[in-house]
Amino acid sequence: MQETFADLSRVLTESRGTLASPGTLSFAEAALRMGAALLFGGLMGWEREYHDKAAGLRTHMMISLAACLFTLVAFDLMTLDGMAEENLRFDPIRLVEAVTAGVAFLAAGMIILRGDRVRGLTTGGGMWLAGAIGLACGAGSLGLAAMATLGALVVLWLLRLIPPPVTRPHDPDEREDDPSG
Repeated sequence: MQETFADLSRVLTESRGTLASPGTLSFAEAALRMGAALLFGGLMGWEREYHDKAAGLRTHMMISLAACLFTLVAFDLMTLDGMAEENLRFDPIRLVEAVTAGVAFLAAGMIILRGDRVRGLTTGGGMWLAGAIGLACGAGSLGLAAMATLGALVVLWLLRLIPPPVTRPHDPDEREDDPSG
């Protein structure tokens, strides 16, 4: 077993230049961004798991990490030889759209209609936000990602302390005293 680890260590050491990011981003910076994505996604996922929701810690961490990685790979691809020509432009909106569409597909699976009640909207929204936080981490906007995570935790934890309305407002079109019908 020790020989296997020694061989792996030797291979990693010898190929250090080829394992590094092909772009201008250092391995340490990429690791920091991916670690931040895991941490921030994990904080949101922990809250969901604590409240026994289907998509919890691991799901949110994986979504955030995947979004971060997609961002890092897209940035790296733009710095490869031949990719930086004038004819090729990096469109960050396409990256955001692709990640958003993928996460939305997963989040939609969390939303369930039971009778007249919709369940899973907050978890689905949290998954969507975990993707956005991962994108922010991948782009190096760790401050934005931290603020979004803090905002999410405020929404998920502190707003639970506010009691729901005693009565929900009725749809004005369904009032009993509506003369039209």
